[in-house]
Amino acid sequence: MSATPETMMSDARPTRRTLLGAAAAAALPSSVMAAPAATRALYAGGYDKEGGAGLLPLDYVPATGAWRAYAPVAAAPDASWGVRHPDLGLHYLVQEGSAGKVAVFRRRGDAWQRLALVGSGGADPCHLALSADGGALAVANYSSGSVALIPLDRRTGLPRAAAQVVAHRGRGPDAERQAAPHAHWVGFSPDRRWLWSVDLGADTIFAHRLDAAGTRLGETRAAYRAVAGSGPRHLAFHPRLPLAYLVAELDNSVTVLRRGADARFTALARHATLPTGFAGKSSAGAIAIDPRGRWLYASNRGADSVAVYAIAADGALAPTQHVACGGRWPRHLRVLDGRLLVANERSGTIDGFRIGTDGRLAPFGTAARAPGVAFVGEA
Repeated sequence: MSATPETMMSDARPTRRTLLGAAAAAALPSSVMAAPAATRALYAGGYDKEGGAGLLPLDYVPATGAWRAYAPVAAAPDASWGVRHPDLGLHYLVQEGSAGKVAVFRRRGDAWQRLALVGSGGADPCHLALSADGGALAVANYSSGSVALIPLDRRTGLPRAAAQVVAHRGRGPDAERQAAPHAHWVGFSPDRRWLWSVDLGADTIFAHRLDAAGTRLGETRAAYRAVAGSGPRHLAFHPRLPLAYLVAELDNSVTVLRRGADARFTALARHATLPTGFAGKSSAGAIAIDPRGRWLYASNRGADSVAVYAIAADGALAPTQHVACGGRWPRHLRVLDGRLLVANERSGTIDGFRIGTDGRLAPFGTAARAPGVAFVGEA
């Protein structure tokens, strides 16, 4: 892949006056939609092989639980994760595949325009993180077990050089899922000195040192060794306390971690995500925290449920509820305006839940039809 981005323009989708017939089959009619000010512009990213047709723009009204879908953006295939630039309004989307890519889109009104397409430096990119200063984009490449750092032009937000790639090392006891490293999550430390990466195959959170400019990776160290065979997947950070919560896919657990000054983590407590007595096969998926740090949510794929935990003043977790996710295979969770949105990949739906004053969930509104959905982003 060339060091310079491949500039690609596309008339990605028609205006919002054009309603997508098939994808909007489960959406409510316009007569029940609230005023535009109450409407949130979202999008669903997912897998073409599971019925998706690219990024699917959506309108959602939290007050009523109503949805409206529009024509998919075909120039964004297999977009299973995305991040938005808070200042420039750009969207960075992975494109999973053996030769992984990252696409840069700009949304202006009704149009999504692809501005650049660059290599992710590995196979099957599945997670992205944007640095606080907008100078770098980090990528987790699942199948190749590597992380990549793509330098960005801080003025335009576009890639300005090829990705620097660092390969993870390690394996776990699960011969089927952990024969090699599998990077699954990336995130920048608050002090901008480190890039963390969570590796499912190596049972490890790695810390990669950043240079002063924040655009090059240096030393790599193990920041935390998870329980062998647990298969750590994603991290979520407490909004105020120096704590992180690690969801592990293979052993269906959430671990409370204290963040140290040297980028390392120390385990404080560990909780199951599955209800007592569950005997089937399940894999933990997404993790989300409400903006005020009061409740934590984790999804169970197979059990098809969401586990709810109350977060104490010191960050400790107390299990409070298990609720059916509304569909099958809940891959992603998004907290939005007092609602929890659940992206159910195998049923191809986004199901909404009202978050009560105690953090407990109750089904709310009508599910949106989004085939192959793996991620719900804010447009």
